Amino acid sequence: MGYTDKYLACLEEAEVITKRCYQSGKRPALGYTSNLDVVVEWDEEEFNRLLEEYLKSPPAFAEGEVISCMEDLARVVCFFALNGMGGEVEVDNAEVVAEIMRRFNFQYGLGGTCAQGAAALGAMGVPALIHITDTSEEVLNFLACGGAEAVKNGERVPVDQTQTGMPALIHLIMQFTKGGKIHVGNKDSRVPLSNRVIIDYDQVHKDLPVEPSFMKYLEEHAEMICSYGVSGFNAILDLAVLKERVNELSGHYRCLKDKNPYLFIYLESAHYFSSAARDYVYGALADYIDIMGMNEEELVDFAERSGITVDKDDIGTVISCLDRMLETFPVKGFVLHTKDYSMYYGQDPGKVNIELGLTMGNLMSGTRARTGRYGTFEDCCETLELALSETGLRFYEELQNLRLKQHAILVPSRYMERPRYTIGLGDTFVAGMQFGFLR
Repeated sequence: MGYTDKYLACLEEAEVITKRCYQSGKRPALGYTSNLDVVVEWDEEEFNRLLEEYLKSPPAFAEGEVISCMEDLARVVCFFALNGMGGEVEVDNAEVVAEIMRRFNFQYGLGGTCAQGAAALGAMGVPALIHITDTSEEVLNFLACGGAEAVKNGERVPVDQTQTGMPALIHLIMQFTKGGKIHVGNKDSRVPLSNRVIIDYDQVHKDLPVEPSFMKYLEEHAEMICSYGVSGFNAILDLAVLKERVNELSGHYRCLKDKNPYLFIYLESAHYFSSAARDYVYGALADYIDIMGMNEEELVDFAERSGITVDKDDIGTVISCLDRMLETFPVKGFVLHTKDYSMYYGQDPGKVNIELGLTMGNLMSGTRARTGRYGTFEDCCETLELALSETGLRFYEELQNLRLKQHAILVPSRYMERPRYTIGLGDTFVAGMQFGFLR
């Protein structure tokens, strides 16, 4: 049996949910990071000039590596571009950031899964209650128009009232476009897939400071929280700091669950600087998190480090890998989001409308890829004109013939061969996923 396109029906249902959410005063909560993105425009000629000047060794990247000079940057970014891979790398030299901003055109954008999720929900008319770490004027200006709220002095206030005058936390984002020509040595190669590398010049998120006042407010008003999307653990480098933060938040999640048993907590993964840190977070929070979300690259990374063979173009091996992950990290389920489909795999979700969340996640992230902005309902409606991914449709049909250990829900994406924008698509997907939890 083939896939039945429910996108329009889900979009209409989400619009009804939005109105109810706004009128009821209930809110999705999002934590924990925000920053200022410096989004670099892809310039094939300038990138190749940069490689000619600074690429002194073969393109390569090692886990935990820190960029300290332009030679490091050329080698690492070239590696990601040649493989069509996304990733995140730390930089400890402000001169590297300045040099990139001097050589390339760029625009400022909002960064952080929490902050981008709030902006994406705000564009759809859903005000979110958020914890943010960058309270600079630049970041708060991006958030103010969406109705996002934060906690200040024990009260819920419009997010622009939390400005502190701190300098913005900069994350440099270098995009590359499918088909772009890269010249290395005497060889020309083509970028196989549009993607981006995030280069962090940021000391704050290494500690991931979570404001006690934010946690206290949520615990005292647990009934008004209809979903809780959490992220940001990936930036912590020191395992001792990570353990301290996870222990602190475990008690917080336990308290919220006790006071609001219907609350769904969704953890979005990301590129971890350390695989040991990732495994610790997954294991330590498995008892409190309902769903863990990830993209294909994070799934493949887990498989490689676990000695599992996974072919992301074979839905059977993807399912086998998710089975292993559920054995290792016993959450209720995983959500995998890709350019061709999104899928929930795990326990029967019961009354939670996972399919609505997957569909809205696909639609909102697809709209951002198509337009370059956080989409409104009208923008999302226009995205429905795009065809469904052929790979997603094939995976849906193949999934029906597999003998599964768990419950599976797969929704094909609206597909674009060359997206206009590749930044924040996963973060926007997470925002759309919250619609599945808003009762």
